[in-house]
Amino acid sequence: MNALHRPTTAPKLDDLDARSRDIFRRVVDAYLTSGEPLGSRSLSRELSQSNAMAALSPATIRNVMSDLEALGLIFAPHVSAGRMPTELGLRFFVDAFMEVGTIPAEAQASLDASLGRARPPGSMQGSMEEVLTETSTLLSGLTSGAGLVLAAKSDTRLKHIEFIRLEPMRGLVVLVGEDGHVENRLIDLPEGLPSSALSEAANFLNAHLRGKTLREGQLALKEREQALAAELDRLTRHIIDAGLASWAGAEEGRPRQLIVRGRANLLGNVSALEDLERIRLLFEDLDSKKEITQLLSAADTAQGVRIFIGSENKLFSLSGSSMIVAHYHDEAGTILGAVGVIGPTRLNYQRIVPVVDYTASLVSRLVSPVRG
Repeated sequence: MNALHRPTTAPKLDDLDARSRDIFRRVVDAYLTSGEPLGSRSLSRELSQSNAMAALSPATIRNVMSDLEALGLIFAPHVSAGRMPTELGLRFFVDAFMEVGTIPAEAQASLDASLGRARPPGSMQGSMEEVLTETSTLLSGLTSGAGLVLAAKSDTRLKHIEFIRLEPMRGLVVLVGEDGHVENRLIDLPEGLPSSALSEAANFLNAHLRGKTLREGQLALKEREQALAAELDRLTRHIIDAGLASWAGAEEGRPRQLIVRGRANLLGNVSALEDLERIRLLFEDLDSKKEITQLLSAADTAQGVRIFIGSENKLFSLSGSSMIVAHYHDEAGTILGAVGVIGPTRLNYQRIVPVVDYTASLVSRLVSPVRG
């Protein structure tokens, strides 16, 4: 089995002396640049020519490589071949060695020029979909990977809510969002509920929650909890709670969309049947969208950019791909979706991380228009 798929316990940076660190970094750099293993003879010539450190014989380098292999950081893909980093080695490199700088100027200029011209959402849902599609295309072009955008459920702002009695103890909640989306939900009505309670609950919710998201509405009502108890009777409060529950259900039921652009980039460096099979598996994952919410949860657990290498991400584990992902959010900090890049494990992590981070910040501003 390919060692890329058998990571072991991560070593500590102190486990490597200066010579081991330098050789390890060169093995990783060679892999990220060419995708090829680095041999001891090639590395010996490279060290002699660069004068970066004292010249080392191929035998000495092989001994150091053996130690790195014992730590689970590198492996030999074939007999008598050079060494390549394992998934564990790539994770170790990213965490211990990689220095992430600022976004390249040309990438920032391209993103600013494209997304900066986009019309903020609010009146037309279609405009936001166009922005997200363009975002995926831009990420693909700037990173030479496949650009991903997960458009999760938008926390819709309420425009109007209405309660309609259908039977003595059954009712209908009509929810209208500012984006024009309409949801109808059946609810149970308390026994003996007067029709006036339905009107009172609708008037209350429309007065206090219009223009707010579900989260903002729940917070607003929580702040007025004591006043609410004194202002409304028990049955009316029950209907208000039912309306909020229906709204939450409507939000949960809204579809999520995965936008992928630049798949052809993933075929650019395929040089072996094994690589072709890996890409085929990746395309199948993208097409079927299995467990696609993992893309969103990948960004939920931490601020900033997350890097998933190979089997660290179950969604793309079979294809052995790497994913760099960051979430975007609205003005209240609610996560709405994720943007990212997927490609082979030899992605240029150092360059792509700030590109994904900056893209997520731009999309966050676009989905958070200034409200008057």
